[in-house]
Amino acid sequence: MNLNVYLSGEIHTDWRDQIINGAEGLDVTFSAPVTDHEASDDCGVAILGAEENKFWHDNKGAKLNAIRTRTAIEAADIVVVRFGEKYKQWNAAFDAGYASALGKSLIVLHGPDIQHPLKEVDAAAMAVAECPDQVVEILRYVLKGTLPGNPA
Repeated sequence: MNLNVYLSGEIHTDWRDQIINGAEGLDVTFSAPVTDHEASDDCGVAILGAEENKFWHDNKGAKLNAIRTRTAIEAADIVVVRFGEKYKQWNAAFDAGYASALGKSLIVLHGPDIQHPLKEVDAAAMAVAECPDQVVEILRYVLKGTLPGNPA
């Protein structure tokens, strides 16, 4: 079995790399949003033309990013959504809701200090993890049926 896993959310830490590296040897294909902040913010005007009004500048970029995100979530078997402590990841909340509405298996990743504001998102998830290693162990269990410390 091959799993397609979409890694959504916070872009300011290396959590994606930790999961990808930890899942080495597992039959997993990963996808993610564009994590270059400038490219993500400016893709709309770079491709479709400049906008004087910042609202329309952001709107163009958001719509192009939504094409990528929706396509990847629709193709995913599992969607992992990371919420960081420092920034508000409104797009991650949308991704979690969209994945849940499509019936995708959703894993939410965040620290215990922001559990309360994410309680509704957590309730929609199949699992709530606190660290990337736990996500890797979930993937290993789903693919191989093995528990941590027994990666056969």
